[in-house]
Amino acid sequence: MTTTDPRPGELDSPAGSRAVLAVIPARGGSKGVPGKNLATVGGVPLVSRAVRACAGARRVSRVLVSTDDPAIAEVARTAGADVVLRPADIAGDTASSEAAVLHAMDAHEAAGGALDVVLLVQCTSPFITSEDIDGVVAAVVDGGADTAHTVAAFHGFVWREDAADGGGNGVNHDKAGRPRRQDRPQDLLETGAAYAMRAAGFRAAGHRFFGRTALVHTDPARVLEIDEPADLARARALAPLLDPHAATPRRDDVDAVVLDFDGTQTDDRVLIDADGHETVSVHRGDGLGVAALRRAGVPVLILSTETNPVVAARARKLQVPVLHGVDRKDVALKQWCAEQGIAPERVLYAGNDVNDLPCFGLVGWPVAVADAHDVVRAAARAVTTADGGRGAVREIAAWLLGPTLAG
Repeated sequence: MTTTDPRPGELDSPAGSRAVLAVIPARGGSKGVPGKNLATVGGVPLVSRAVRACAGARRVSRVLVSTDDPAIAEVARTAGADVVLRPADIAGDTASSEAAVLHAMDAHEAAGGALDVVLLVQCTSPFITSEDIDGVVAAVVDGGADTAHTVAAFHGFVWREDAADGGGNGVNHDKAGRPRRQDRPQDLLETGAAYAMRAAGFRAAGHRFFGRTALVHTDPARVLEIDEPADLARARALAPLLDPHAATPRRDDVDAVVLDFDGTQTDDRVLIDADGHETVSVHRGDGLGVAALRRAGVPVLILSTETNPVVAARARKLQVPVLHGVDRKDVALKQWCAEQGIAPERVLYAGNDVNDLPCFGLVGWPVAVADAHDVVRAAARAVTTADGGRGAVREIAAWLLGPTLAG
């Protein structure tokens, strides 16, 4: 049975002129990159990035994520989208994006939603912008096109292997006489990011390229499709350069700070004496940072898998609550947020190792300390310049409160 989040009172476009539905297909299965649509780039799941771009577009009336995966559905709703649950017969490896869009259109209209233009927006293009999305809508609504999609200037020479002899043949050039770039026709690469279609025409044609197709130019530097693990690694490396709001968080972004202990508030070393007693090294500046956060009214929690009494002792010293000896930190964090009435997307979580990754996927501001494990740094939305146990927590406090307020 198909279910969708009904919002019949919010289906008209902001301008009241055209009803524009953005559909984001995001099924759970992916062979090239397992769990791809929940993978993070710049600390934000791919499906959330697509939702944010659509939600920020002025000409989009409603954002609808089509998925068969409950975890994706939860993340999509948290990011601000509605969700339509996709049946299994159009959720497999061979299912087309068009099938998902048509199914979402049916669900939208069944809930009483008007529909003039439908968008197909792909999670696999992490650097799509709201301007790109408004651009393809404008090409259809204002420019009179039947369909539109994003393209980027492409200057490469394309080759194709000959199946008969294995030799190479030029596709967009004659290999016997290679013209200068300025003398060649401008080739354009389909980015795979955003497509706009007149809804009635799309239903009739059953595919996204019917009628007159407008080409909407976008920045070639932002064109990247995630189809395999190397693409994901490249996107994570580029995120600090390409994300328009890539920055450290401010006080207005965060309602609570949750801190891992070992490797985040310590340098990850443990000293053991002859009697088996353990001691760790902490940074006085980090204590000043926590005190500043408390004075500013920011809830602080220490969350650790360790059962070592030193964790509780440090929490008493800092006068903050602690949850330690926890097997599933993400479950404990989610329960704590519910008890405190704090939305997880408004939480900053600081960690250093792979057992922090589930919490990174839960919060809005996953932060890695400078010497964190490589995969943790890659999954973080922000990274401190200080190592764990050497002032990283104070640095986080300075992000939120300013260098003076942080002590």
